[in-house]
Amino acid sequence: MIKSFSVTDIGKKRKLNQDFVYSSDEPVGNLPNVYIVADGMGGHNAGDYASKCTVETMIREIRSSFEKSPIRILSKAIRVANDQVRRKAREDEALFGMGTTVVVATCLGKYLQVANVGDSRLYIVNEEVRQITRDHSLVEEMVRMGGIDKEAAKNHPDKNIITRAIGARDTIEIDFFHEELKNGDLVLLCSDGLTNMLEDEEIGRILKSQSTIEERAGKLIEAANSNGGKDNITVIIIDVFAEEGRV
Repeated sequence: MIKSFSVTDIGKKRKLNQDFVYSSDEPVGNLPNVYIVADGMGGHNAGDYASKCTVETMIREIRSSFEKSPIRILSKAIRVANDQVRRKAREDEALFGMGTTVVVATCLGKYLQVANVGDSRLYIVNEEVRQITRDHSLVEEMVRMGGIDKEAAKNHPDKNIITRAIGARDTIEIDFFHEELKNGDLVLLCSDGLTNMLEDEEIGRILKSQSTIEERAGKLIEAANSNGGKDNITVIIIDVFAEEGRV
């Protein structure tokens, strides 16, 4: 039996939580489960509107889809959400320029299907910590092209500039990943409010601790806030093999 826990926290510095999280261990439409993290951006309430609108539109599309392929279901859901955010931004001047990241996953037995736009991340954690998604950010592009190294990227002044977002353009480019999970793997979806405050090694240490996934999620939030809590922090932890003796 798959088991998950999700939590979102405003952090220490922000007046508004622009993250939005959705987690269901039960089937949604033709998908056996769905997990989504969206991190909104935009002035006033535009960012939280963008993330909420994106997730709610995606869930509605997933529920009504007759497709069987998870990639097709997720792809259409993200594209419809992009169209919806663009339309709302055109209709309401207060929402102009809003956007959001999105990372979404569904587990089909021991296989994990992932899609992402932006710099919210998905990790698989066991003996090692593996970042599955690739950040769509200016700094990450610089790292990939060899302009700067990973160490310099951590404190780069442009690290918050993302190169892809829901709502940014009429057409959206989505990355897809397909991973086979093994016993002992934990899946983590999170916003950059976590990853900008904690090194991957610290995330791995907390996730590998002997406690419930609820407690581990709380420890991640607590650690990110202890390190500054400069942004909203959202976490989903998924234990795909919970029935095989994990807490």
